[in-house]
Amino acid sequence: MGNADLRDVAVIEDVTFDSLSGSVVAVDAHNWLYRYLTTTVKFTADSVYTTESGEEVANLVGVVQGLPKFFEADVTPVLVFDGGVTELKSEEVERRREQREKAEERRQEAEAAGESVEAARLEARTQRLTETIHETTRGLLDRLDVPYIEAPAEGEAQCAHMAAVGDADYAGSEDYDTMTFGSPRTLRQLTSKGAPELMDLEKTLEKHDITYEQLVDVALLMGTDFNEGVSGYGPKTAVKAVKEHGDIWGVMDAENVYVENADRVRELFFDPPVTDDYDLDLDIDPDLDAAREYVTEAWEVDPDEVERGFERIKESLVQTGLDDWT
Repeated sequence: MGNADLRDVAVIEDVTFDSLSGSVVAVDAHNWLYRYLTTTVKFTADSVYTTESGEEVANLVGVVQGLPKFFEADVTPVLVFDGGVTELKSEEVERRREQREKAEERRQEAEAAGESVEAARLEARTQRLTETIHETTRGLLDRLDVPYIEAPAEGEAQCAHMAAVGDADYAGSEDYDTMTFGSPRTLRQLTSKGAPELMDLEKTLEKHDITYEQLVDVALLMGTDFNEGVSGYGPKTAVKAVKEHGDIWGVMDAENVYVENADRVRELFFDPPVTDDYDLDLDIDPDLDAAREYVTEAWEVDPDEVERGFERIKESLVQTGLDDWT
């Protein structure tokens, strides 16, 4: 998720979905999908999304409930899936795994004590994106004709790259690191009921009178998904130090602090593994009958749980004037 301290550095403003009409958003699929997955698990009986063979596909409920938000605003999502985990992120991945294991232990205790609400809350925190979830999400996106690509590594880095080169108008992610990967404009809270937030890179640099390279150094001092940061360096202190000493090397020399792997993390932000090898067809033409059959028959999701989502998608076709969709 990146260090939330970046929020206090970034220039962020609320925008309306109406103002995004006609735009293309490169969406961090792992980030977006995980939020809908955990919400579904937290508030929905597991019988709704569990097949007779025991496969859990709560993701299909989440995708059907989440996509209408884009379609109704005439916004085209391009889902970007993570590739391999960057070596520098291995400690963060391990930390999250340990958190899931602790949550699972507490869930079992709550269930044994008959605390069903607490057990459901904790079960949501144990979720991970399994092979089945990856497979079925792509299968549903294929039938809905929603474009998606596979990133070489970090999904948020690929989203930032697509926004930077103009293949998308925005990156879409809850991860503040998207800005340090160079996304000019990042949309947050795409899974929330309220208005999205727009995080603007250029306005952030202007506000603090720093360069993009210095912004990355500020993030390194505070900490990212790829490094721990330095104790005592919050937003104000980090910005002041970088402006005073020029860059991360100047800060380390002048203030006698050390940022582990600073050169490698800097290089990752400046030149991450990304690809231009994709051919985006943005003329979306969903097959709603095939999508509904895939979800409710092939994967046995309770039809009542997804019907409103499919209806919203169908209604949005008329609202946006795309009534040539099937």
